[in-house]
This record gives sequence, structure tokens and C-alpha cells, in this order.
Amino acid sequence: MRTSRIRTTVLAAVTAALALGLTACGGADGDGDSKASGGDKTAATAQNRPASDGDAKDGTEQANRTGDKAPGGTDEVTSKNAMAGARQCVGDEMLVTAVHRFAGQQGDHLLVTASNQGTKPCWVTSFPAVRLGDDGLELPHSKKDNPGGDKRIILQPGGKAYSAVNLFDYGSGHQTAQSLAIALRGADGHESPYYSVVMKGQKQQFSWNEADVLNWNTQKPYDF
Repeated sequence: MRTSRIRTTVLAAVTAALALGLTACGGADGDGDSKASGGDKTAATAQNRPASDGDAKDGTEQANRTGDKAPGGTDEVTSKNAMAGARQCVGDEMLVTAVHRFAGQQGDHLLVTASNQGTKPCWVTSFPAVRLGDDGLELPHSKKDNPGGDKRIILQPGGKAYSAVNLFDYGSGHQTAQSLAIALRGADGHESPYYSVVMKGQKQQFSWNEADVLNWNTQKPYDF
């Protein structure tokens, strides 16, 4: 009787131990599957997650940096557009004045100023065609000036361009005048119709044996 009870007790203990072991193994496997599923879910969530503000900003900055490297900047495009929209300046929309500077001194010259009085941009190029007084000869381009001068200078409404007539008076056999005629040049270098320019300032009369003309420029040719 006692032996039967002992066997029963041992069998029950072994059964309990086996049950505990199986439970422990099943729990470990369950936890492992849970972690793996959780990891896959986390990875999938990260892949499907929309870009954050920081990521979007970085992408925008990168796109901007890429755009900066593209050829042709804004200034270049603006310049081309302005050139395409401008036409040649014509005499009836230009206000041209001349002032005698440094009379009787070294550097004696006529400062010529052309102002766009129209409502649209226009361009001038090269040096103006100039005739002094009653002399019908067109003055040559100054040898002291930079070569070329065929670049178009765009004048916005109210914009100004400057040139100068260099006067060389050797004291005898000279000519004297107090007016001049001027013509603008086209893209081919040929002059447009001449029109008279009245001298301004106090000493309007000037004398010369020889004279020449400077290119148009956006800056005054001499420091007054």
C-alpha cells in the first residue's frame, strides 16, 4: 500500500515537472516570435513613414543647391530679356546736351550727355557722329579710347549716356563755333539723321584745330 502511494507521488512529480518544462519552452518560443514580429512591424513602419520636416527641408536645400549649379544665372537672364525688349534710341526721344569744359586749358573738351526721354528702354552703341559748327566733316573716333565700342548700352527711361569731344587748339589757323550737330549710330555703325545740339554753360564758344570723339559710356569720361 505504501509502495503504491510512493509510486503515485513520484509519477505525479515527474508529470508536473514535464508540464513546467513544456510551459517554459512554449513561453520562450512565443516571446521570440513576438519580438521578431515586432521588429518586422517596426521596420515596415519606418519604411512607410512619411518624410519628416527635417528630411523635406534637406531635400529642398539639396534641390536648391542643384539648381544653383545650373548654367545661366538670374542676372544673365534679366540682361538678355532687357536687351531683347529694347530698341535703338532715336533722336526725337533723346535729350542731348553739350557743355564746354576747361576752356583755354589742357583737357579742353565738350561733354556730351544723352538722356532717354521716352517711356521704353532703348540702346546706343559706338561713338556718336559729331560735326562742329558749320564744318561738314564728321569727327573721327579718338585713338586714346578703348578699341571696339560696339557694345550696346541700354538706357532705361531717364537713363543717361556720356561721350566727349576732345578739342586740340594749337593757337593759329583754328576754327571757332558754339554749336554742334550730332547723330546716333545704328547696329551697323552708320549714323542716323543729324540734329543740332545747343551748347549749355557760361563759355559756350570753343576753338579747335583737331578734334575727335569718345565712345558712349554710362560714366562721365572725365573727373570734373
